[in-house]
Amino acid sequence: MLRFLLVFSVFISNLIFSQTKLNVIPYPQKVELSEGEFIIPETFVLSEDLPKEETKYFKEHFDKVFKFKYEKNQDKVHVVHSFYPPTLSHLPKKEEERKEKYSIYISPKRITINSYTKQGYFLALQTLIQLFEQYKDSGKIPAMTIEDEPKFAWRGMHLDVCRHFFTIAEVKQYIDYLVMYKLNTFHWHLTDDQGWRIEIKKYPKLTQIGSKRKESMIGAYVDNTFDGKPYGPYFYTQDQIKEVVKYAQERHITVVPEIEMPGHALAALTAYPELACTKGPFEPATKWGVFDDVFCPKDETFKFLENVLSEVMALFPSEYIHIGGDECPKTRWKECAHCQELIKKNNLKDEHGLQSYFIQRIEKYVNSKGRKIIGWDEILEGGLAPNAAVMSWTGINGGIEAAKSGHFAVMTPGSYCYFDHYQGDPATEPNAFGGFTPLDKVYSYDPIPAELNADQAKFIKGVQANLWTEYILDFKQVQYMIFPRLFALSEVGWGTSDPKNYKEFEGRVINQFKVLDKMGVNYAKSIYNISGKVTTAAHGISYELSTSQNPNGIRYTLDGTEPTTNSQTYKNTIPVSKSSTIKSAYFENGQLKSAVSSQAFTVSKTTGKKITLVQQPNENYSFGGAFTLIDGIIGNQRQLGKTWLGFQGKDVVATIDFGQKTQFSEVYFNTLDNKGSWIHFAKSAQIFISDDGTNFKMIKEIGKDEILDAKGKIKLNVGNQNSKYIKVKIENAGIIPAGNPGADSKAWLFVDEIGVN
Repeated sequence: MLRFLLVFSVFISNLIFSQTKLNVIPYPQKVELSEGEFIIPETFVLSEDLPKEETKYFKEHFDKVFKFKYEKNQDKVHVVHSFYPPTLSHLPKKEEERKEKYSIYISPKRITINSYTKQGYFLALQTLIQLFEQYKDSGKIPAMTIEDEPKFAWRGMHLDVCRHFFTIAEVKQYIDYLVMYKLNTFHWHLTDDQGWRIEIKKYPKLTQIGSKRKESMIGAYVDNTFDGKPYGPYFYTQDQIKEVVKYAQERHITVVPEIEMPGHALAALTAYPELACTKGPFEPATKWGVFDDVFCPKDETFKFLENVLSEVMALFPSEYIHIGGDECPKTRWKECAHCQELIKKNNLKDEHGLQSYFIQRIEKYVNSKGRKIIGWDEILEGGLAPNAAVMSWTGINGGIEAAKSGHFAVMTPGSYCYFDHYQGDPATEPNAFGGFTPLDKVYSYDPIPAELNADQAKFIKGVQANLWTEYILDFKQVQYMIFPRLFALSEVGWGTSDPKNYKEFEGRVINQFKVLDKMGVNYAKSIYNISGKVTTAAHGISYELSTSQNPNGIRYTLDGTEPTTNSQTYKNTIPVSKSSTIKSAYFENGQLKSAVSSQAFTVSKTTGKKITLVQQPNENYSFGGAFTLIDGIIGNQRQLGKTWLGFQGKDVVATIDFGQKTQFSEVYFNTLDNKGSWIHFAKSAQIFISDDGTNFKMIKEIGKDEILDAKGKIKLNVGNQNSKYIKVKIENAGIIPAGNPGADSKAWLFVDEIGVN
């Protein structure tokens, strides 16, 4: 039996520490405090036979804080580490279940770490590091027992380096963040329409041509503006890739590379246009979105991809290779004689069947090399490849379908796990992709869908968050977007998150900010800002303010002026009975400590009334649910944040109950047009009224041209009406036509605020 010893000298104390929470993220599975305390020594005496790389990491972390020395004599070594004895009664049945398990026993005399593997020992060290950070000022750690292991085997973070590139030093820094909070998988998104970022020696033009673009989109997508500056060439050499993989391995992080196919291929097709269905010419994309030109499923394409994957697999020892598979328009395949012949030859149902054929052929090659593929949930289209795992991003249905059919799935739904979304009030946040995913929402996520039984749930391999970098220009912004949401992801993946105790978790987050401050990390301070929530009230709506700080520090105004220390102190929800602007901020000791939050309200006769929807919005854009349409807040057409509801391929049919017969003559609502993001104006809209909620009469109808002329800001004169109910039907554009991004896919319909005057 292997045994490693490491011992610290201490004084015995009889002090009993109170049962307070540790400032540790992720929180351990089991913590029991006991009598006494461990006095932190000035010099740590380390056993010479400790796992070298792992202990080196621990030593380097505290190199400027404590002194270290090594000692052979076990009597002088003061903390013990040992591998669990491999007895049948003690050993978990599966190796997967034991490699990250560890325990820590802290007594007044010594600290003992037990683990089955070096990886478990390394995870224990991360917990110890956080404990030393918490207690080093007091100089003593309470005696305790920690029994710990993760719930999920895959706890990942993704980084897109194609839209914007990050250096090797920055990538290593990113990996360090994962290490600190016990994530274990780094998903490296290396190829896309906007750039090819990995050297492939057999195909040098991939980086000579595909690693640069003539310019980049800047600002909000709807502005359609560009910087006019060449971007690149930016890519990683194979030696640099090896350097990162080695760095990650030393820290027990698995690096999973992603090579996109069959879509998101413009950078590759620019370098090798013969791999497309048309002759081109092509160029790496300068804007964000989805493009029609994709890999053509012909023999030379598969040979190219096999050669690429051979070099990739030689660099990355990971069990899984990510092959993308998402957002592949079928426009070119429908027009391609070779593709149509291939569909007939292989008795495929349609172009979705052709996508399945493509993925299965790639999987067969990857499997032949002893590896497995994982892809975004579109690889389910036309039938899932035999051994493939699914990364479920469009929602949870992909993961459910995979698990029910006996395939592993990693849950990464956009509504909870896309860290390119806004995390605070879009008005006070840097430009982001859209959506609204604050810290508490990430923390509330349960990766096991309720639709799965216990046996099916075993196929949920884990959870991951994704960072797409269309709007992230530098590494400081990377830090801002992942912190503090990475803390929530960490605890969700470990399996100790408890949404009911979110405030307790928030306190630990704020304590971790001290660590990030020492590291110079540019984290988001959104949780310090005032958070506003609209609620229903007898008079219509009220506005509820909250903060992670002392609520007595909130000051607000109702007339749109900037709040000061002399402004009204927030005590109760603020009634909103007329159109107005509420501004609020947090003050401490007379000093402004937060950004000023501003919320304009446009009150109409529907505001705060009862509303029902026939079809629910997509979970990525569903903040507030149906109530968002009558909360008095008009959506910002430049920001797809929390004020919009998004429906993919669905109509909006909303019925509002005034509560009594109400007179009105005007109906208004807003929709969006952002074709690059597959968002299209509505095809038509109809207004209906009713007195009983069952029998409705149409009073107004408009078509696509009128909606287009109004630029989505619809205001309709409906004559003098008097009814108890109003129904608004807004028709989705349907299938996106050829020539548009996302052609042949379901269009998105974004709607906000249905008002009546």
